[in-house]
Order: sequence, then structure tokens, then C-alpha cells
Amino acid sequence: MEYIKVTKENLEKEHICCAISNNKDIQVSSKKAWLSDRFDDGLVFLKSVERGKCFIEYIPAENAWNPIDADGYMYIDCLWVSGSFKGHGYSNDLLGACIEDSKEKCKKGLCILSAAKKRPFLADPKYLAHKGFSVCDEADNGIQLWYLPFFSDAQKPKFKECAKHPRIDETGYVLYYTSQCPFNAKYVPIVEQTAKEHQIEFRSVHIESKQAAQNAPSPITTYALFYNGDYLTNEQMNDAKFLKLATR
Repeated sequence: MEYIKVTKENLEKEHICCAISNNKDIQVSSKKAWLSDRFDDGLVFLKSVERGKCFIEYIPAENAWNPIDADGYMYIDCLWVSGSFKGHGYSNDLLGACIEDSKEKCKKGLCILSAAKKRPFLADPKYLAHKGFSVCDEADNGIQLWYLPFFSDAQKPKFKECAKHPRIDETGYVLYYTSQCPFNAKYVPIVEQTAKEHQIEFRSVHIESKQAAQNAPSPITTYALFYNGDYLTNEQMNDAKFLKLATR
């Protein structure tokens, strides 16, 4: 498999794997705008030359859009290999490239979000354990911070206090999300409209800055849905899923 690094210079002509429609699609334009602003913060997007979901996205942890204390580490936003690309060792290729790059940049190690059991849009804990990662912190909602240190004495990353106990003081459904996930550009407005039509109390909070993301009330900032103050899920909702959740 050949891989290509997406940069500001080739961003417009390259597909971005997690959203493979054309640039006029709101999901693609939203994601590419988010990526473009992150490249100056050291973000790396490495993907297969083939169209499909086979890529890794990572950034220096100081610039990650997550409430973590992990200075000197590289934070993996997403490692996604799916469909016909699975089972060929491509995840190992991408992770290996990330490790090599991070060591060249004198990082202490890598960190990434997961959970004790596989959850949607999070790294597979079995795969992480197989590659030498281990849990360094865990929030009350079961979201875990895993790390792969490059040095035996490297300080462990941890969640910030605001994310350690995910809870908000609001009633109804409240969604925190960023434009890091392209699907939000399409589906968040759909859920907003669905909630309005069915008179369901719902408010969305679009996190639009690194500072806001690093102080969010959830370890996951790409999509964090709360109900009556309690954290529910990081799984993206469409209208049917949301109605099923809201009327059960």
C-alpha cells in the first residue's frame, strides 16, 4: 500500500477518507476547513492513496482538541482502517509511521482514547494492548486514555479534572461537538430539526476553538451527548437513532 501525507498544499485535491464525497459536500468542506486550520499546530494526516477509510490523524498533545494533560506526547485523533482495507496490516503501517515520526520529533510517546470494550469511533482496546499501549487514566463514563511511552520514566498523560467526571448542569439533551468529525456537519442539523419537530428539549454546543475543547466537560469532544446532566454516548445520531433514544 502507498500512503500520502495530506497538507495545506494538496488538501483541496485529496480525498480525506472519512468523508469521500466531492468538495461541495458539506461534510467534506467542514472537515477540510478544520484540518486546514490545524496543520499549523502540527497536525499530520496520513492516508492510503486509494479512496476509502484507511488513515491516521495525529497532533502534538498540547494542541489536541481534548481535555488532557499530556505535554510532550503525540495525540492520535483517529486511526481508522475499515472495509476492504481491513486485515492487510495497514493499521500497523500507519501506526508505525506515526511512531517513527513522533520519535523523530522527540516526543515522549503516543496517547489515544479508547475504552475497556470497543465503542463506536474509538480505538479498539485489544489492538492497542497488542501494540504495547496501556491505560493511564479513566473518566467516570468509562472513556480511557491509553498511552505508549517511548521512555520508561515518561510521565503518564491524564485527563483534566473537567473531563474526569463528565457531567453538566442542564436539563434535556445537550450535545457538545466539533468539526473534527465530518459527519457532524450533516447530522447535527438533522437532529436539531428532529428535536424541534417533536418538541424535545435539545441544545447543541459547537466547540470552535482549541481552548474550548481543552476545557470541555467530556474526554471526547468530537461528539458527546448528555441528558439531564448525565453523559450518554459518543455515537453520532441520525433522526431515527435520536428519536429511538429520546422516546424509549
